[in-house]
Amino acid sequence: MFDTHCHLNFKRFQGQEKEIIEQARSVGINGIIVPGTDVKSSFKALELAKLYSGVYAAVGIHPHHAQEIYLKSDNPNTINPLKEIETLLEHEKVVAIGEVGLDRHVYKNTKYKNYEVTNDFIKSQRELLISQIHLALEYKKSIIFHNWEAKNDLIPLLHAHWDTLLEYRAVFHCCEPDEELLQFAKTHHIFIGVDGDVTYDIKKKEFIKHIPLDMLVLETDSPYLLPEPLRSQKKYPNTPSNITLIAEYIADELHISKAEIAEITTQNARKLFNLPEDKG
Repeated sequence: MFDTHCHLNFKRFQGQEKEIIEQARSVGINGIIVPGTDVKSSFKALELAKLYSGVYAAVGIHPHHAQEIYLKSDNPNTINPLKEIETLLEHEKVVAIGEVGLDRHVYKNTKYKNYEVTNDFIKSQRELLISQIHLALEYKKSIIFHNWEAKNDLIPLLHAHWDTLLEYRAVFHCCEPDEELLQFAKTHHIFIGVDGDVTYDIKKKEFIKHIPLDMLVLETDSPYLLPEPLRSQKKYPNTPSNITLIAEYIADELHISKAEIAEITTQNARKLFNLPEDKG
């Protein structure tokens, strides 16, 4: 199986990466994508990808950091963070730009003081996303789209900046259970990422039944979104091994075998990130 979104580069896993990867392999997870959310975590993602077979990096800047990025970019004494991201894109283990997108959610826990979703902040997010879409196209990388409560901003932006080169090379990470997003994904051949919240979120439980299997990829979003029954048992953090629980749940809901879910979603993941079967 394949975990298409796992933050092994976050502090929560520091010093445990080898153990977590080996544990995942022991239960059949042979592919892991580690996405960046800023410059530091993107460099860390590539470091991990270099160390372990079957582990690949995505590099990019999350919309949460958009204002900070543009403040730094305007300072002549600092390196433009997007230029730092670009330096990583030639490496063969960097398979995607991500995670990048738009976000109107008001975070309760954030390093930014007086955090507020203003029009200027959303404008900065849009500019950041457009720049990173252009990088994905220039370097022929896949792209991992983050969207939280920002569908009405994201869809028009993607309409305006879409390129057929992104067909089958993009994913809506942890896709919100929304019919308009799903229809856009179907029309533009975007994969749908499904996470552990499908095991407890009523809307996502229904949403999974409407996703074509050839569009489905599995994610843990580790260390977040712990699936049931581990969530009720408070067995944090989430890890790539729990892809097995997500696959089992979806198989039960769709009345097909877990083996079929594993095979289809792994093939989809390799297509999404342009990874041949024998690449590890």
